[in-house]
Amino acid sequence: MASVTTSGLQPLLWMIGGSLVTCLAAISMAGRDLKPEIVLGMAAPLVSTVASWLAIVRTHATAPARLTNTLMVSFAIKMVLFGVYVAVALAVLELRPMPFIASFTSYYVALHFGEALLLKRLLAAGSRP
Repeated sequence: MASVTTSGLQPLLWMIGGSLVTCLAAISMAGRDLKPEIVLGMAAPLVSTVASWLAIVRTHATAPARLTNTLMVSFAIKMVLFGVYVAVALAVLELRPMPFIASFTSYYVALHFGEALLLKRLLAAGSRP
């Protein structure tokens, strides 16, 4: 198994740090009573983005030709897990829907957009002679 280089870990630190800082800011602006919705809305997108970025970096380092397959499998897993996660959060944990969905959607879009930019940079760097 290939190790993840320091350059592969740096984006993770930015993702995690940025998510934690914005989560704290959102809680301070929205109020502590929305803390569960904001934190749990952030958690799944952050964990999934970190996991998929690790898979992307490892695949790119060891078998770049399999990167598309890794991305497709990652997307399929996320679709299923996010569906279950949102259902559990709303039906079982009984989180308030609007703040949870707002948090979840915001983190999902921001983190996956960031991941797409990082992937573009990774592929561009890997294609240089």
